[in-house]
Amino acid sequence: MHRGSILLLEDDVTLGDTLKELLEDEGYEITLVRDGQKALDNSYDLKFDLYIFDINVPQMSGLELLKSLRDADDATPAIFISALVDMNSLSKGFEVGADDYIKKPFFPEELLIRVNARFMQKTKKIIYKNLEYDFANKTLKKDGHIFSIGEVQTALLELFLQNMGTILDKEIILECLERPSSAALRVAINKLKTTLGLEIKNIRGIGYSIEKS
Repeated sequence: MHRGSILLLEDDVTLGDTLKELLEDEGYEITLVRDGQKALDNSYDLKFDLYIFDINVPQMSGLELLKSLRDADDATPAIFISALVDMNSLSKGFEVGADDYIKKPFFPEELLIRVNARFMQKTKKIIYKNLEYDFANKTLKKDGHIFSIGEVQTALLELFLQNMGTILDKEIILECLERPSSAALRVAINKLKTTLGLEIKNIRGIGYSIEKS
């Protein structure tokens, strides 16, 4: 299943290859380049749904690259990945038109989650078994009827629907909770399973997942 095309700019060979393989396994079409000039050339030759740019790369930095693209009226969503996390770098990233920013080092699946979320926003609605969820309005239907759940449950549901078939690390899921703890996570997961009938699997020592519909 082709989910979208991504231009990935990453000069670290190991990280670039790892991210490319991970994203391709999820159904994305990846064009991987190692320097800013090649990224610019590819952006002119091909149409992409998302850019993922490292900042400190040869030939042309990710910041310069994205500014050039935005100056040329290219509004393709862009995610920066960088070890530069000071406020000045963050500010510059968003000033030139970035939509998201992820700090190095990071778990590859953290980037995958953000990418999935970005594409899910375009999908608007998703149907999973007897559930229909509207991401734009944050409304849920169960068996065709409006069904209300709390904010925490909604955040968890979105996370799982955006990442079906992916094992989510416990630390990432904990970010959905108001008072994160292992006990609170178990309670929240069990509540979601009970109220919505979701088959959430616990992969011991790793995290949780739901199967693709």
